[in-house]
Amino acid sequence: MDTRLTAEQGEIRRSLRELLHARCGPAESRAAVGTPAGYDPLLWAALAERLGLPGLALPERYGGVGCSVTELALACEETGRVLAPSPLLATCVLTAPLVLALGTEAQRARLLPRIAGGTLTAALAVPGPDLATALALTGGNGGYVAGGGRAGGVQARHGPGGWRLYGQVDQVLDGHSAGLLLVAAHTGGYARARTRLFLVEGDAAGVVRTRRTALDATRPQGLVQLRDVCGEPLGPEGSEGSEGSEGSEGPEGGRLTEGADVRAAFAALGDPVAAVLAAEAVGAADRVLERTVAYVGQREQFGRPVGSFQAVKHRLAEVYVGVQAARSAAYYAAWVAAGGAGEGFGGPALAQALEALRSAAAEGIQLHGGIGFTWEHDAHLYFKRAAGDELLFGPGHRLRGRAAERAGLFAAAGRAGA
Repeated sequence: MDTRLTAEQGEIRRSLRELLHARCGPAESRAAVGTPAGYDPLLWAALAERLGLPGLALPERYGGVGCSVTELALACEETGRVLAPSPLLATCVLTAPLVLALGTEAQRARLLPRIAGGTLTAALAVPGPDLATALALTGGNGGYVAGGGRAGGVQARHGPGGWRLYGQVDQVLDGHSAGLLLVAAHTGGYARARTRLFLVEGDAAGVVRTRRTALDATRPQGLVQLRDVCGEPLGPEGSEGSEGSEGSEGPEGGRLTEGADVRAAFAALGDPVAAVLAAEAVGAADRVLERTVAYVGQREQFGRPVGSFQAVKHRLAEVYVGVQAARSAAYYAAWVAAGGAGEGFGGPALAQALEALRSAAAEGIQLHGGIGFTWEHDAHLYFKRAAGDELLFGPGHRLRGRAAERAGLFAAAGRAGA
C-alpha cells in the first residue's frame, strides 16, 4: 500500500478545504442546521457544480467523476473537519451505491445523473433495530427483515395498481428533506417475509415526513410515515433473483430480486460506509485538536500559557497519537474497500476513529475551561458527532466484536480452549 496521496487526491482535498473554509464556518453551519432542510442548499450546489462532490464515486457514464471510495473518504475527511451539514452521507454514501448495485439500467440512468449533479438528494429508510444491523457492522444481517414483527416496520403489498407500502421508519438520515426515498420493506406476509427495496418520491401522496430532534444537529434525521404509498421496486422485476431461491410474484407474473440479494448488498456496503465515516471522524478529531492546541497556547494561567504545562502537553500528545493512528486505520480501510482486497476492516477503523474523536473532543472541552462547556462554543458539537455516530452505527466494542466474528477469532479461541 502506497500511503502517499496522488496529485488528483491532493487537489480534491485542497479545493474542498478552500471552499469549506470560505463557505462553511461555525456561524454558517449553525445557521444551516436551523433551517427546515438542515443544510445550506447553496453550499450543496457549489460543492456539486465546482467540485463534483456528489458524483465523486459514481461512474462517468452516469455523470460522476469516476473515483473510488478512497477519494470519497478523503473528501469526507474535509467535510468532517468543519462538521459540514449536507446530504452527502445519506445521498452519496448510503443510497447511491445501492441504486448502482441493484437498480436496472433505466433506473440508474434516470436517478444517478441527477444525484451526481446535486439536483436530487436521497435517503435510505431502513426499518428494524438499527442501520448498523442492516449494514452488518455490528452483527450478521442474515436474518434481517425490514419489519419489527407482524405489524411493525414497513410492509409492501402488490395489487392491481402496483406495489403499495405502509408503515413507518423512525430515524432516517435526511429523511425529512430528501427528494427520493429508498425504502426497505418486507413482502410475502409475516411467515415468508423477504426484504425488498423500493423507490419512493419524497413528495408522493401518502408520505408524511417530520424532522426529529437529534443529538447531533449536523446530522438531521426525519420520521417517515408511509400511508398506502406507491413504490417502485429497485431492480429488474423479471429476474429470478439469487440462484436456488424462490422469489416472490411481481407484476405480470415477474419475480422480484430476492431478499438475500438485498441483504448481501447491505453487507457489501457496510465496509465502505464505515471507512468513509472513519475518515470523517478523523477529520473532525484533527480539527478539534488543532483548535485546542491553539487555545492553550494563548490562554494564560499563573503568568504563563496553559500549553506550556507538562501535564497539558502529555494529554494533547496522547490525543495526537490517537488521531494519527485512527487516520492510518481509516485510510487503510478505504484502500481495502476501494480495491476489494478483503473485508472486515471498516468496523475496527470506525471504532478507532470514533474513540479518537471522542477523546479529542473531551480534552478540548476540558482544556477550553469554562467556555468549553457552553452551548455557544463549538467543542461540544464535535463531542456530539462522536456520540451520535456511535448511536447510529454501533459502539466500538460491537464494531470490533463483529470484525472478530467475521475473522473467525471466536471460533479459533473456542478450539484452543477445547
